[in-house]
Amino acid sequence: MTTAAVIVAAGRGSRAGGEVPKQWQMLAGRPVLAHAIDAFRAQTDRIVVVIHPADRARAEAVAAGCDLVPGGATRDASVRNALEALAGAGVERVLIHDGARPLVSPAVIGRVLAALETYSGAAPALPVTDALWRGAEGLVAGTQDRSALWRAQTPQGFRFADILAAHRAYQGVAADDVEVARAAGLDVAIVEGEEANLKLTFPGDFARAEAILKGRGMDVRLGNGYDVHAFTDGDGVWLCGVKVPHGRALLGHSDADVGMHALTDAIYGALAEGDIGRHFPPSDPQWKGAASHIFLRHAADLMRARGYHLANCDVTLVCERPKIGPHAAAMQATLAEIMGVEPGRVSVKATTSERLGFTGREEGIAALATACLVRS
Repeated sequence: MTTAAVIVAAGRGSRAGGEVPKQWQMLAGRPVLAHAIDAFRAQTDRIVVVIHPADRARAEAVAAGCDLVPGGATRDASVRNALEALAGAGVERVLIHDGARPLVSPAVIGRVLAALETYSGAAPALPVTDALWRGAEGLVAGTQDRSALWRAQTPQGFRFADILAAHRAYQGVAADDVEVARAAGLDVAIVEGEEANLKLTFPGDFARAEAILKGRGMDVRLGNGYDVHAFTDGDGVWLCGVKVPHGRALLGHSDADVGMHALTDAIYGALAEGDIGRHFPPSDPQWKGAASHIFLRHAADLMRARGYHLANCDVTLVCERPKIGPHAAAMQATLAEIMGVEPGRVSVKATTSERLGFTGREEGIAALATACLVRS
C-alpha cells in the first residue's frame, strides 16, 4: 500500500523567536524541519514538504529526495496544495505532519498507519490530565470537565482519496486535518501519542527538545552493498575511482565502477534510501557512461543532509586479476576525497574466489561494501 507524508512547513510563526521561522532554526546542529523529514523516510514511499516560496533554497538543502510544494494562505490551504500535487500518483494513505514537530517517533507513525487498516482517519493524541479553568479578566471564572478531552498531535493519517475529497469540499479555515475530515463525515480514530512529540512553539521548547534528543542517545546505521560487472573489450577497469590497466574493461550502463557502486549502495542502504537505481535510473539516458563519483557524492551529501557522518566503510573487490594491492592506497584516497572524509575511515582490499565461480573464471569482478553511519 503506497503511503505518502505531507510535512507542512510554510508558516511564518514568530512566537518561537529567532531571526528565521522556527522550522529553520537549529536543533542539535540541524534545522528543525530536517528532523521532521527524517522521521518519515523509513515508513513512507514519498514525502511532500510544503514550504514558503522564500524558503526554497533552505528546503532544497535539507529535503533531498522530497517534493517541494508552495504553501497557501492558511494551513488547510497548504495541505490541499500538497494533496493536489499527489493526486493521480497512486497514493493510498497519507500522513499529514507539522514541520515544527521534529521528535515524532516510528512507534507513533506506526500506530497511525495500523489504525488506517480499519478507519478512514487516525491521529495521535494525549488525554488531558491537568485541571481546566475558564478565565475572565485574569480570574478563574469556572472549571471545565476534562474527562473526554484530548491534546491533538500529528501525524494525522487518512485514506488518501477520502481526505482529498474532504479538503476539496471544505469551506472556511480548519484548525487541523481532523476537523476537515470530520466535516466530511469521516471517522477518525485516536491512537496513543507521546509527550516527546511536542510542537515547538515558544523559545523554551527548543531546550526541551534538545534534552529529549540527548536522551535518545547515538543513532548508528549500518548498510551493505553488492555489485558485479562482466568483462568486455577494453584496456582498463575503473575500480573505486582509479583506472587500473588491464586487458579488459567492465561492462555497465555507467562507467561500471563495481567498487564505488557497492559502496554507494551501502550508504543508501544505511539511510533506508534504496539503491543507485532508485536515484539514478538506468532507463534515464543522461546516466549512460556517467562517472560513478556522481553517485557516491550524492549518497554522501544525502548522508550529511540527514545529520550523519561516516564512521568507517570497507570495500572488498573480488577478482583474480587485475591485482588490486598496488592501487589500494590510491583507491582509498580517491573514495575519501569524493565523500569528504579522512582516508583513515576508508578501507579498500581485495580477495580472490580461489578460481571458483564467474570471478574465478575471470568473467567479471564483484564487490562488497559495508558503511557505518553515526548521528549523535
